[in-house]
Amino acid sequence: MNRLLVADDEFGIREIIKKYADFEGYEVAEAVDGMQAVAMALAEDYDLIIMDVMMPELDGFSACKEIRKQKKTPIIMLSARGEEYDRIHGFELGVDDYVVKPFSPRELMMRVAAVIKRSQGTKEEGDVFNYKGLSVDFSARIVTIDNQRVNMTPKEYDLFFYMVKNRGLALTRETLISKVWGYDFFGDDRTLDTHVKLLRKSLGEYSSCVVTLRGVGYRFEAE
Repeated sequence: MNRLLVADDEFGIREIIKKYADFEGYEVAEAVDGMQAVAMALAEDYDLIIMDVMMPELDGFSACKEIRKQKKTPIIMLSARGEEYDRIHGFELGVDDYVVKPFSPRELMMRVAAVIKRSQGTKEEGDVFNYKGLSVDFSARIVTIDNQRVNMTPKEYDLFFYMVKNRGLALTRETLISKVWGYDFFGDDRTLDTHVKLLRKSLGEYSSCVVTLRGVGYRFEAE
């Protein structure tokens, strides 16, 4: 049985998540503020953490930062704010997914299942892709540029590896969301676009390899 930690200062939110999580067969622990969430996350092992941004004592972003210092437990962030800045900030801290309130509990459970499946999945095949000074080691999950390691968020790695493995192909938004996020996407494409923006920033001089196909999606070009 997979264990979830639900951190939210609103009792009603914790209850609805727990109700649906119980139905899906998850074991659920609850935290009422950021400080308690950090203490519980570091003291025990959870398969995934669902955490609200706005919490007393310590906000969700700060709590995520503290947890990431010691553990790589997958985190889904909840927020009443859907601005791009907040999404980018969360993803840069290593958040695995970002859900805007009000949300569909069923959709949230789909995202939970997808993130857990991905985090517990098998390693990538052990080949290496090289293009000029760019090197991608799929097995080790390491990207280097001119022998300098590039630090990416977990989702950036997933997105970049999929694009590199399918280089030269036109990848629709629907395909990228389905293959990288692993669930049927409900809503707009801002999550994908935000990660592409972060990815290009991480790639620096090789950012132009990620080509936007207007009205279609993206393609990785390395010729």
